[in-house]
Amino acid sequence: MSETFYEDPEFGNEVKNYVKLNPDESTANGKKQQDQMDMDNVTLNIAVTGESGAGKSTFVNSIRGLQEGDDGAAETGVTETTMEAVRYSHPTMPSVYIWDLPGIGTSNFKAKKYLKEVQLDTFDFFIIISSVRFKENDIMLAKAIKKMNKMFYFVRSKIDQDIEAEARKKDFCEEQVLSKIRRSCRENLVVVGNPKVFLISTFDLRKYDFPKLIDSLEENLSDHKWSALIHSLPAYSVAMIDKKRKALYKTAIAVAAGAATTVIVPIPGFSVCCEIGIMTKYLQKACESFGIDDESIKRLAKRVNKPEDELKSAIKSRFAGGVNEIVVAGMLRTSGMMAAKTIETLSPGIIPLGFSIAFGTTLYLLRQGIKELSEDAKAVLAAAGL
Repeated sequence: MSETFYEDPEFGNEVKNYVKLNPDESTANGKKQQDQMDMDNVTLNIAVTGESGAGKSTFVNSIRGLQEGDDGAAETGVTETTMEAVRYSHPTMPSVYIWDLPGIGTSNFKAKKYLKEVQLDTFDFFIIISSVRFKENDIMLAKAIKKMNKMFYFVRSKIDQDIEAEARKKDFCEEQVLSKIRRSCRENLVVVGNPKVFLISTFDLRKYDFPKLIDSLEENLSDHKWSALIHSLPAYSVAMIDKKRKALYKTAIAVAAGAATTVIVPIPGFSVCCEIGIMTKYLQKACESFGIDDESIKRLAKRVNKPEDELKSAIKSRFAGGVNEIVVAGMLRTSGMMAAKTIETLSPGIIPLGFSIAFGTTLYLLRQGIKELSEDAKAVLAAAGL
């Protein structure tokens, strides 16, 4: 099974570990985790804060794949435009919220008053942004967050502007400039335990330390919170698409186990059953996560100044016309379905027999769909010139 059904041993081991439970425990646990891993059921509250003018609102837009002027985008400006804590919903994940908090230390929001009025325990983690040196107010905020055992991350923004300014010098070396900025930030943050500082450009998340920030969040968030975060981020690079694919493979295990406990429809010619509705919903959310649904492509086309049809034409899989039950049902009739049939003879030592066929078949189809969608996402990214 690990060679014919799963393409990599790591994923095969995850499946085996998941189903080491006895059959009754597996089905109950599958339904529970399906609900927990449902991308619309996991609530995530991200706070973005710092001094005014640091680029908080731009960051809030960027991590949601939005630009200024898009529907739902945060207002940006050279002065403090955030006058109170503003909650922004994600375009495709209604339970993921990014909070644009008022700039700390302005005349309107003195630091001590700020700490009293902003309910810090509301948030899962904090991004503290500065476009220059982190200052006393940033440190005060970090200490308050630390007392609550909450996670916080220092982000030094507008790095692209620093690089552009330094590039005019004769002896310019980008890595030396970045090292100098990192060293300077660490020196004035030593009082909060020498935390990591991530250098980013909000206009190009592929550059500098944004990928490292995401890796750090992966280490500190619970599985279901991490899953919500990774699927809420824009598919801005091949590496991010691969992260999304891996995360989707993992949650597909719980979804397949949960689907095996629901009302199921037999597939003619096979002693297996599948819940097409659950598979369709999951693959639709995967499509949105990869940024190849209609609305996401519309935003991308505007950003790169290319026709929508040109980007859509890069999608070559069976999902070129979208993800729906007709397309998913068609997957059951492909020759690749024969691979799933091998589970019938190989499952006894690996998957509890009580629900092994429905579970294995559903997982196979979800994995195949995720793989095709991820390849489409990479093709769209290339067509966009990114």
